[in-house]
Amino acid sequence: MAKQYPFNLNKLLKLQRKFVKDREWDVFHTPKNLTMALAGEVGELVEIFQWLTPEESFEVMKSPKTCQEIQHELADILYYTLRLADRLDVDLEKALIEKLKQNAKRYPVKLAKGNAKKYTELK
Repeated sequence: MAKQYPFNLNKLLKLQRKFVKDREWDVFHTPKNLTMALAGEVGELVEIFQWLTPEESFEVMKSPKTCQEIQHELADILYYTLRLADRLDVDLEKALIEKLKQNAKRYPVKLAKGNAKKYTELK
């Protein structure tokens, strides 16, 4: 069963804004710096999976150490994604819904189901 989250983005943003304000980090959180930090965190997550087989990648959460590393990297990625969206005044919920609608048109079930072709190759 899919994980259900008992929080919302506004709650997370409020916690994050307080965290940043308390440390006076706003000055460092430019869109450029946040994007670079986000890319770095994604790179750290990629490093965990880099040399695993597809089968091994499904087993990573069985190792407590790797499980914790993955959780921390995902949290960092979420942190910087939320922070960047906040600094650029992007409504993430609206943006995600809009992107899902766009992708639904690009990847109609009839053509995309069961394959990984890019939408430009679906016909």
